[in-house]
Amino acid sequence: MNVIVDTSVWSLALRRNTIAEEIDTISVLRSLIVDRRTIMLGIIRQELLSGIRYTEQFMQLRNYLRAFSDLELTSEDYELAAEFFNICRKNGIQGSNTDFLICAVAHRRNYSILTTDKDFENFQSHIPVVLL
Repeated sequence: MNVIVDTSVWSLALRRNTIAEEIDTISVLRSLIVDRRTIMLGIIRQELLSGIRYTEQFMQLRNYLRAFSDLELTSEDYELAAEFFNICRKNGIQGSNTDFLICAVAHRRNYSILTTDKDFENFQSHIPVVLL
């Protein structure tokens, strides 16, 4: 099964300093990369590249991420993301548009999601998401 890797996991893997609890997550990411099972979304790429102060660091990360092509999204992905947002909001669960887009894309394509963001666990109570 292919896996959408959330910004939180990419950020962990790309940081210079990691703590012991994060090593397992980074190992999973490495295995997914080797097996060519990682899925990149343009919005995740944008989040990763946003806020980098130094042009050299930006270009280095941009060039690294270019090894991962973006999955092409459709109107149905965005519509389902809005539906998921509305379902969760009606049930008192908040999340970002990006998070719900990740959920919608994963659900429509039978992908799982690799994330360290606990919000996704809350979403699982109300929408069909599979976390790795």
